[in-house]
Amino acid sequence: MADGAPGTRDPVAARTYVTQIDYSAFDTPGRGRGILDVVRYRYLLRLLIGKSTSLRYRNSVLGWFWSYVRPTVQFLVYYLVVGQILGMHDGVPLFPVYLFSGIVLINLFNEAFGAGTRSIVENRALVRKIYLPRELFPIAAVIGSFVHFLPQLAVLIIVSVLLGWMPSFASIGLILAGIAIVLAFILGISLFFSAVNVRFRDASNVVEIIRTIATWSSPVLYTWAMVEQVTRSVPWVFHLYMSNPITVAVELFHKAFWATLPQVQAEVLADDATKKAGLASVAWPEHFVWYLSAALGIILFSLVVGQFVFRRFERTFAQDL
Repeated sequence: MADGAPGTRDPVAARTYVTQIDYSAFDTPGRGRGILDVVRYRYLLRLLIGKSTSLRYRNSVLGWFWSYVRPTVQFLVYYLVVGQILGMHDGVPLFPVYLFSGIVLINLFNEAFGAGTRSIVENRALVRKIYLPRELFPIAAVIGSFVHFLPQLAVLIIVSVLLGWMPSFASIGLILAGIAIVLAFILGISLFFSAVNVRFRDASNVVEIIRTIATWSSPVLYTWAMVEQVTRSVPWVFHLYMSNPITVAVELFHKAFWATLPQVQAEVLADDATKKAGLASVAWPEHFVWYLSAALGIILFSLVVGQFVFRRFERTFAQDL
């Protein structure tokens, strides 16, 4: 029997023998590959997404029908107040389509941002008991919100088709680009706020403020041309406004749905002076390529910072929850 092995007759060797443990199979929180680990645990991601979608309307009478009711009520309120009372209906052709094409993206942002921020706290039982990439929770929350966004998008497409909208490769590309921009931006800031929210629950209140600002700081209830007119003396404010990723995504949706409708195009050709501000929004804003580039830079920054902060806070999730 070899010296130093268990059961040896040498008492000195028996006392000095130490069992070697291989730690390579264990994962330490905060030292993984971050978002890249989600690919390795994609089966768990599917389970978390299924859980969030199945529990959303659990014990609900209307169930998934609420995915249509809530945005419809929101649209009607905004249309009556902003469209009819404030007169935007007269200034923007087919204002209901303009309004709804922006509302669906804002709803996606608000819902996914809130769900992503709460994701770690709401799954505290799993975080405490087992180790898995914690990035799975905000990512699953964002994807789950995207699933509930699809019925709203379907309604928008149906309404647009009834009004003469014809899908093209360009319009489909704009739709996909707008969705991708919103989801990537949400993922970055959700990683940041979901981690901070574990230690400082005040983060959820900050998120509510941001969600309120997002509703009014994007060209949904008004047009970008109106903002340009107001900020003509301070053009850097308009440049900053247009560099917002949500603003860029909303404009992509407007160009994909609203701006290509036959009635809108007919009024552009007629050059109706009473709708000058609304018709100006049919065209792309000047320097839009630079605004798009700035928005992509902001998204990349949010992803890098969000992942960095998430990994730093992740090490103490179990203790803080």
